[in-house]
Amino acid sequence: MTTAAATSSNPPKAPQAAPLPEGAFDDDPRRYEHLTKIRLEDPGAIARAAKARKPHPGVVLGKQNFIVAADHPARGALAAQGRADAMADRRELLDRLQTALANPAVDGVLASPDIMDDLLLLGALDGKLLFGSMNRGGLAGFVNELDDRFTGHTAEALEAIGATGGKMLTRICLGDPATASILENTAKAIDALAARKLVAMVEPFLSTWVDGKVKNDLSPEAVIKSVAIAQGLGSTSAYTWMKLPVVAEMERVMAATTMPTVLLGGDPTGHQDEVFASWGAALALPGVQGLTVGRTLLYPADGDVAGAVAAAASLLRTEEVVPAGAGESGKEASK
Repeated sequence: MTTAAATSSNPPKAPQAAPLPEGAFDDDPRRYEHLTKIRLEDPGAIARAAKARKPHPGVVLGKQNFIVAADHPARGALAAQGRADAMADRRELLDRLQTALANPAVDGVLASPDIMDDLLLLGALDGKLLFGSMNRGGLAGFVNELDDRFTGHTAEALEAIGATGGKMLTRICLGDPATASILENTAKAIDALAARKLVAMVEPFLSTWVDGKVKNDLSPEAVIKSVAIAQGLGSTSAYTWMKLPVVAEMERVMAATTMPTVLLGGDPTGHQDEVFASWGAALALPGVQGLTVGRTLLYPADGDVAGAVAAAASLLRTEEVVPAGAGESGKEASK
């Protein structure tokens, strides 16, 4: 792996390791030491790498986008596949992310600033969509978890690195007064992104407190209601996307919005084949523009990240869609 940030001091390149067996990861503890050196001696290299990065060619209706999510650690959520500390090792996470991003079917990444910066320095984001994670203050298990403050990327910072947009988790709990501030701050973030022509990827849930823990209501009725609330936030919805869970009766859920929608993966406990089948059915619905999935693919039960990513990619549509009756004007509007 090499750094994408060319500097006058010529920062060191990552050592070239021998190819690893399928599903295996390099366990050399010094394999990312060059990132520490750059951060210590030349922190401006991150901004230069962002500026030099080749952009994504652009989104088109029907050419579904595949985005890998890697913002869970910033919320203190390190569990995956039943392992409480699965995402704790940053070196292993970067290995897995690079494996996923190396598949040309993967269009981009959703990440917190620390992970985004590492991936920029590694040159892993050329031609990719970049979505920054904006509100990470609602730490997993925190007594004020629903008071989910914006502690990550700002709209200004995302514009500076040439990002596509920002993502925000919007949990709506009618029994928690913190919901008022999260709705207000989400609306402000949507406006700040729209002012820069950046996408606001909003992930809404109706949530409740159950035995001291936040639980999301995944009934179709609750998801539909969360969409109705979330898509009305901000002074414009021109740049708003929805990020929604795959639940029962997805036809009803997708009938609730005209926003471009990506499906989230979560941390499912079912068999991978069953999970992928549910994704495939949802991806066939109008308005669904792709997947934004993290732990399911980065930490598959069999350890084969490349295989899991390839299987998920096979579910995506790759042909542009011209809405019925839209004619040429509809085709132009989709560009």
